[in-house]
Amino acid sequence: MKINIKAIAIIIIAAVIGYTSCKKPQYSFGPLNTPTDLTLNAAIDGKNDANPAGGGTGKVTITTTASKAISYKIDFGDGNTQIVPSGTITYKYSNPGTFDYTITVNAIGTGGTTSTISKKISVFVAFDIPAEILQNLTNGSSQTWVTARTTPGHVGVGPADGFTPSYYAAAPNERAECLYDDEITFTKNANNTVSMSINNKGQSFFIAAATAFYGKAGGDNCYDIDVSGTRNLTFMDATSASTSANSTRIQFVVPGNGLINFGTGGNTYEILSLTSTQISLRNIGIDGLAWYQILKVKQ
Repeated sequence: MKINIKAIAIIIIAAVIGYTSCKKPQYSFGPLNTPTDLTLNAAIDGKNDANPAGGGTGKVTITTTASKAISYKIDFGDGNTQIVPSGTITYKYSNPGTFDYTITVNAIGTGGTTSTISKKISVFVAFDIPAEILQNLTNGSSQTWVTARTTPGHVGVGPADGFTPSYYAAAPNERAECLYDDEITFTKNANNTVSMSINNKGQSFFIAAATAFYGKAGGDNCYDIDVSGTRNLTFMDATSASTSANSTRIQFVVPGNGLINFGTGGNTYEILSLTSTQISLRNIGIDGLAWYQILKVKQ
């Protein structure tokens, strides 16, 4: 029998090629290294003893490091995330006011292995106060106001759903003298924030419904209270049902007991109107009513 060597060789080569082509390729990520020694630091812009939540820019410099990490996924705690290969980023929070955020970092190692660390921070973001309001309130730097005692309705009250003192509006010089001697100073600070200080000569006027709120007992009257110190105000869009026809649609919150020149138990004041010499404010008191006050620039 004659053997065809050439044919056999062709068959063997074809078989080898077929076997090789059917063999699955082998891939390797190398060793799976889980990141270790993960650290997280968050430096809030403008943070100091007087401003523990920052100066109002909302900027936070986040720095995270880890051994064997190739990148970092950062969750800023406000619904936003970002991949940050370097581990360092300056992030700007945008929600006006002071809020707590939990920053969570996933350090990513080879093969997708991760290590996680979290840190809770409080950040103050200053509202972009309209330029005209900022100028009129502070005169561009600092300005002192007093009660417009001769203006009808310089103190008043009405229903919570109204925007005029329809229940009662004070006649000129009708209220207690302690309400008229208070001096309220609004000061423009860095980043266009505003702080307030009060000189109440030792006493402030409270409505009867709010005396217990301030730790006192009794009816409408003057009460001893310490209101010294500087308060950083938080401005925002008004939350009431007012319109541009009866309000500036801007409000601010007074921290602490919320007191300006007379106490209603409220701490949020809507600016109904503001000129370079007069301001009209509205707040909801502890009694659920809308209280009004008119201030004028001290001469």
